[in-house]
Amino acid sequence: MAVRRSYKFLLRPTVGQAIALTACLDDHRALYNAALEHRRTAYAKARVNIRYGEQSADLKHIRAEDGDGQGRWSFSSQQATLRRLDKAFQAFFARVKAGRTPGFPRFKGKGRFDTVEWPKDGDGCRWNSRPEHPTTTYVRLQGVGHVRVHQHRPVRGRVKTISIIEREGSRWYVIVSCDDVPAETLPATGAAVGIDLGVASLVTTSDGDPLDNPRHLAASADRLATAQRTLTRKKRGSTRRRKQVARGAARQVRRQRLDGAHKAALALVDAYDVIVHEDLRITNMTKRAAPRPDGEGGYLPNGAAAKSGLNRSILDAGWGVFLTILSHKAESAGRELISVNPANILRAGLALREAAWAA
Repeated sequence: MAVRRSYKFLLRPTVGQAIALTACLDDHRALYNAALEHRRTAYAKARVNIRYGEQSADLKHIRAEDGDGQGRWSFSSQQATLRRLDKAFQAFFARVKAGRTPGFPRFKGKGRFDTVEWPKDGDGCRWNSRPEHPTTTYVRLQGVGHVRVHQHRPVRGRVKTISIIEREGSRWYVIVSCDDVPAETLPATGAAVGIDLGVASLVTTSDGDPLDNPRHLAASADRLATAQRTLTRKKRGSTRRRKQVARGAARQVRRQRLDGAHKAALALVDAYDVIVHEDLRITNMTKRAAPRPDGEGGYLPNGAAAKSGLNRSILDAGWGVFLTILSHKAESAGRELISVNPANILRAGLALREAAWAA
């Protein structure tokens, strides 16, 4: 069985390449915002819906007129940026049709657009672009050059797409998405388990074994508060503010949470063939407490403080991140991951026990 997998590596650009990467990101963001404005204006003035095909055709003229700007980047990567906007509009119309809160696509500020994608290896980009250096990996990006990659594990399968992403102030990463990656199926254990996500323990199995929740956010609360106070004293757009963001404690909390989620998921996948969990609606569970009007212009106590603390604990545990990682590891290892409606969790538990007895 083959799966699709993405590999993320740290880039080691030179100073000149880092400047070029920043310019590439800024130009793609400007293209995204200009295409969004084009759609908004056309509909507001003439009730005309602009499609991706029309904007992709206009891109040729934009590149010809702005050769030193938009013209220096890959045409395919710019098309991918326009498709990204098109997907945002498709999702918007789907939400409108479903009667949900629409959330109209909005303009991307400097901190809200951090990724550029090349949809095909060899078209404006090339993975492992310098085979004459067998001990060092490079990725070639049009307009940037051969950028050194800190490749800490092998890439398997067929390279499909390549993306660059800016994270943590000044760090650049490359994400290589590959098709036909052979699944690393683990030997069968004959065991099945149900898991319950919690706050005191991240996971409690039906066997009664708990996996601790380190509470990284709570442990780093003081450092986060100090870092935030320091950040507020820095001028917006300044180099010092950017450096303060890069060294912020939130980055360490995020890495710790990811590391814990990977280890917990790997322990479950190694030990069980079938894993059952509740299909939790985490977004709904972490909503603010609804106000309770008293009918006289005031409000009754609604437990907002306690609900806020519970929400913070749930988000600190990182249930969503853990379940996403668990699903990826289970698919790769040939394990079965089953999500059940919480209302039917008792019935699922009985079925799981009968399956274990039959095995």
